[in-house]
Amino acid sequence: MPEKHVLLTVYGAEVRCASCVNAPGSKETYEWLQAAISRKYHVEFLSFRYVDIYDTIDNEKDQEYINQIMNDELFYPLVLVNEEIAGEGNPRLKAIYKALENEGIELKEDSNV
Repeated sequence: MPEKHVLLTVYGAEVRCASCVNAPGSKETYEWLQAAISRKYHVEFLSFRYVDIYDTIDNEKDQEYINQIMNDELFYPLVLVNEEIAGEGNPRLKAIYKALENEGIELKEDSNV
């Protein structure tokens, strides 16, 4: 069980990035991650959050990540587990699962590993 609440944040936009034309959209990735993670892990201590990079943002930390995306330093969808980058562009489930486990999120007993 995690010692604290874990936050998974996906930064993205409705418009796909130029290099992600054949990849799922950011919102689709967000919904897919919620479903995949909820099937495999206990999510009582996990929250999911989607941030559209083109919306007005009043959170300084969110704005820092958005600026990096806009400056092509990071690619969207950008996936953070707490404050650590777990994936970007076309995020891989395995890397996100590892980040969640590092934060103490536990597998469900009936989950196929």
